[in-house]
Amino acid sequence: MELTTLSLTDFVRNATILFLKGKDSVSAVMRNSGLFKVQDIPQHTGNTKEFSEIDLEEYASRKGQSDQASRARVQQGYTKIATAFRIAKDIGISYEMRTQNKYPEIISMLTNLGSLAVKRMELDMAHRLTFGTATTYTDKDGVTVDVSVGDTLALFSTAHTLRASATTFRNILANNPQLSRGSMEGMEKLCVENTFNHFGEKKSGSFDILWTTDDPNTVNTARELLQSTASVAATNDGVVNVYKGKYKHVILPLVATNADGAVDSTKAKYWGIASSMMTSAYLGILEEPRIKNPGIASNAEEFSTDDLNFGVRAGYFVTVVGAVWIKVSKGDGTA
Repeated sequence: MELTTLSLTDFVRNATILFLKGKDSVSAVMRNSGLFKVQDIPQHTGNTKEFSEIDLEEYASRKGQSDQASRARVQQGYTKIATAFRIAKDIGISYEMRTQNKYPEIISMLTNLGSLAVKRMELDMAHRLTFGTATTYTDKDGVTVDVSVGDTLALFSTAHTLRASATTFRNILANNPQLSRGSMEGMEKLCVENTFNHFGEKKSGSFDILWTTDDPNTVNTARELLQSTASVAATNDGVVNVYKGKYKHVILPLVATNADGAVDSTKAKYWGIASSMMTSAYLGILEEPRIKNPGIASNAEEFSTDDLNFGVRAGYFVTVVGAVWIKVSKGDGTA
């Protein structure tokens, strides 16, 4: 059915369907990666939310006969306040397009519109890693974004602090090697030796995510490490791949981009390990991506242009409280 035969009611319904197709066509890699905890924020609860770390000491204490049990130590860690914002884009469908058999073009426009909000949310989450060695960056709209964590340092640092201990820790692998068998073991050692609670005790918790950019060499190396097997007839018959099933490999194509979403080759070799259990990165959703249709009962056409305007809207925030849950190598060999 061509749009020339559609009433406005049918057109709006069709636009909604096309929007949903566009929205669903985007792979929400960051949102589904396990790196971020996703929370729905109810309406009428304000545009800010405070997130705070809470640590309990790791071990119980001896109790003598008839002695009172000692109280467990609880320590509030660092705090971050996240502020939500809205994103939007509008597009006009002209009178000529609606009456001159431009159905394919309209489908393309509305489908692409449906993906814009989801893509922007993905970009904002990815840039927490992209600009993880800085405390702020200027986004594509010219807004200065605070990307520091609760201790006021960058997400990736060699000197993160703790609230109840003089111990410091690093989550950048020394010398920033590219992904390999040797550097993978170095990264795992970093996890073993630099994962603490705020009392300075070694924190228990598994690291289950191997994350990389979409750099082909890095991706293929990760796949070789995680998936390689030996034939039963091969020389190495019976050799067990110690990494098989140990990590979920998450490919993050928007990490190696600049603030505008263009390719940034200096970030191409970024990779690391993270814990979906310990993560303190949050995506708060106040308004899921949605289409804004012209009102059927209103004067929908713009008086001067005869356009029908459609829009996409979303509201959310991104924040990262702590840094103990994620480790990184920039892959550039810098000290």
